[in-house]
Amino acid sequence: MHIEPGIVDGAKIVLSYGTAAASFGLLGKLALDTIRKSGVASLAVRSLITTLLVFSFFELLPHYPVGVSEVHFVLGSTLFLMFGAGPAAIGLALGLLLQGMLFAPFDLPQYGMNVTTLIVPLWAVGVVAKKLIAQKTAYVDVTYAQALALSTTYQGGIVAWVAFWAFYGQGFGAENMVSIGSFGAAYMLVVIGEPLADLAVLAAAKTLAPFTRNIAFNSRLHEAAA
Repeated sequence: MHIEPGIVDGAKIVLSYGTAAASFGLLGKLALDTIRKSGVASLAVRSLITTLLVFSFFELLPHYPVGVSEVHFVLGSTLFLMFGAGPAAIGLALGLLLQGMLFAPFDLPQYGMNVTTLIVPLWAVGVVAKKLIAQKTAYVDVTYAQALALSTTYQGGIVAWVAFWAFYGQGFGAENMVSIGSFGAAYMLVVIGEPLADLAVLAAAKTLAPFTRNIAFNSRLHEAAA
């Protein structure tokens, strides 16, 4: 989902500063929600874990250049279910920043676009989860259909934002539209596999419940919503 250098440049990149500021506003709200529910210590521990995981996702999992961007296995819905929206958002923002600072400094000018592309869809996942998953249902008991809906929301949001930045930066020429289409088609293949990853991780969390009922994990994993 990285926006490649040159896709949006010059004065146009200023827009990304505004979208990034709005994204960090969402991040702040999600973090405060976590603090109110679980406390500062839980937010800090989970955010550290998600940051390390996101950094690992970018560096260790396969990623392929396709069209206007790259296909990454970010596993946003998995992070949301296991750690909650606030820690997941912080992990995505910091993991992306670390990856850029340590291994891809040429991506840093695009950080505002990339962080927007990651965080806004995560916020949307939270909205969909509240409507789709009953309050009495613990996350370890979500169905494949529910996991698929969350994954589709997240990955679809990423594709939509990448398409927006590409159209904004490069216009509606035929070559750009083909590149965007090929990226979108490739990226949506992730939707098939991510719900399976979600269910596998959640099944492990359920089996290892004595080790996952603590401040390092989302309290909703094993408990109904308060």
